[in-house]
Amino acid sequence: MADTQLAQRPTAPPSNLRPRFSWLTDRWLAVSFITPTLAILLFISIFPLVWSLYLSFTDWSVIRDAAVDPSTQWVGTANYVDLLTDRRTWERFIVTGQFVVPAVTLELLIGFGVAMLLNRRFTGRGLIMTLMLVPMMLSPVVVALFWRFMMQGEGVLNYYVVNLLQQPPVLWLTDRNIVIWSLVLVDVWMWTPFMMLMSLAGLSAVPRYLYEAAAVDRAGAWFRFRHITLPMVTPLLLIAIIFRTMDAYKLFDQAFVLLGNRGGPGRAGQTAALWVYEEAFTNWNTGSASALGYIMLIVIIALANLFIRALNATKGAE
Repeated sequence: MADTQLAQRPTAPPSNLRPRFSWLTDRWLAVSFITPTLAILLFISIFPLVWSLYLSFTDWSVIRDAAVDPSTQWVGTANYVDLLTDRRTWERFIVTGQFVVPAVTLELLIGFGVAMLLNRRFTGRGLIMTLMLVPMMLSPVVVALFWRFMMQGEGVLNYYVVNLLQQPPVLWLTDRNIVIWSLVLVDVWMWTPFMMLMSLAGLSAVPRYLYEAAAVDRAGAWFRFRHITLPMVTPLLLIAIIFRTMDAYKLFDQAFVLLGNRGGPGRAGQTAALWVYEEAFTNWNTGSASALGYIMLIVIIALANLFIRALNATKGAE
């Protein structure tokens, strides 16, 4: 019996019968497939950053060949000094702030209010949510184009202003005091659904037993909102504000389609991103445009750090 069991045991194949590609393990295959793609992605992401950083310290122009024109040279921090001492830089950042602050604030308030209304079960809730998410799914250029048509002198908006409100037509795109609010209106229409979606996700995560315990104690609606809903949703709202602030801060496509690269009359709507475009592709000051881009990067990193600190403080207080 023992001899039979020993005879049935499999024996190791001879060394000369082992597979020729025994070194081709699963780990080696995974690394070999991932490495080229990862290298390409890193190159595409890192090379423009490094190259533009180098250009920001030169007076290089995209229409001037350095091999032909030796005047292209290293200027050090001269581009940064010139930009930071130029009043136009501060004017462009002020315009950007005049757009970002009201746009993100209105998106937060309207989105959170709509999320509060949708945070309950009723007939047609899914259809309403789907329709409200449509603006966010459209291309920003398409959104800017049809809003530009509606904001013309005889467009849809002025039709309602004249016939319903009995007011004179509004110069949405040609009045320097209104153009920035036109940008705010378009941005709020497009991105309020994002804030609504983030707010609704936070509201859905609030445990129901907290409201039930508050109801037992006969707590009012304001007390439940102030001490239960708002503290539980605040971290997610801060994350949404960070994303929307960063996105609105670098707004380009909508502003370019609505107002052009100069930002409308008197440059009243020229944001920092539009000025980067003008410096790079109208004035052909590639080095100066690169420096301006890095100044924008530093500003948004500082703003993001402030929001992250506020988020950490909120979590620490829980």
